[in-house]
Amino acid sequence: MAKSYALIGGTSGIGAACIKQMAADGNELHVACRHTELVAKGCASVQNFDAATPSSLSWPAKLDGLVYFPGTINLKPFHRLTTDDFIKDLQVNLLGAIHALQSALPALKAAESASVVLFSTVAVGQGMPFHASIAAAKGAVEGLAASLAAEWAPRIRVNVIAPSLTDTALAGALLADDVKRAAAAKRHPLQAVGDASDVADLVKFLLSDSSRFMTGQVLRPDGGLSSVRLFS
Repeated sequence: MAKSYALIGGTSGIGAACIKQMAADGNELHVACRHTELVAKGCASVQNFDAATPSSLSWPAKLDGLVYFPGTINLKPFHRLTTDDFIKDLQVNLLGAIHALQSALPALKAAESASVVLFSTVAVGQGMPFHASIAAAKGAVEGLAASLAAEWAPRIRVNVIAPSLTDTALAGALLADDVKRAAAAKRHPLQAVGDASDVADLVKFLLSDSSRFMTGQVLRPDGGLSSVRLFS
C-alpha cells in the first residue's frame, strides 16, 4: 500500500535518489526544498524550504514518515573556524531539522505508526581532523534523535543514518578528480566511496515496516571506516 512521506531537501544526491526510488514505488511524496524547480515530477506537493532560514511548512493531515536531508561539509582546522561557522552548521543540520519535525509532528501522530530518518556523519563516532564544526552539529542531531525516539515511542520511530563520504554534489570538491577519488576510496576498508542509491535503499528500509522493531539507532553505511581496521 502506498504511503505518504515528507522529504526535506531532495534536489540532489541522496535526496534525489530517494525521491526517484520512492516515487517509483507509488508513494505519495511531499517535498520541501530550496530549489523546487529541480524536484522530480510526480510528487504530490512541493514547497519552498531553506534550512538556513526556515519558513512555515504545510503538510497533509497524515504522514507515514519524514526524512531530513540537508547537510553541510565545512572542513577547516579548528583555529580557523569562527562562531558563525558553528552557527551555520547547527542551523542547517540541527535547527532546520527541529523546525521541520515540529511542523510535521501532528501529521506524524495521525498515522498508525510513523518513521523519521535523520542524517549524521561518520565523523561523529570516528574522530577526524578538520571536522570539528560538522561533527559537533551532527553529534547534536544524534542526541536529538535518541531523545525523540524515547519521547515518541511507540507510535513514531526515529533513526539516524551516518554515512561516510558519498558521491554527491555536496562532496564534489573532495572527489573532484581521479586522484582525490582514489585516495578517498583507499581510506575505506571496502576500497570504495559511498553511492547515493545505496544510502537511499537504507532510507527506504528505515521508513518501511521491515524496520518496525528499530528505533533510536545510528546506522553507518561507511565502507567499514568506523569499525574495521586492515593490516598494512
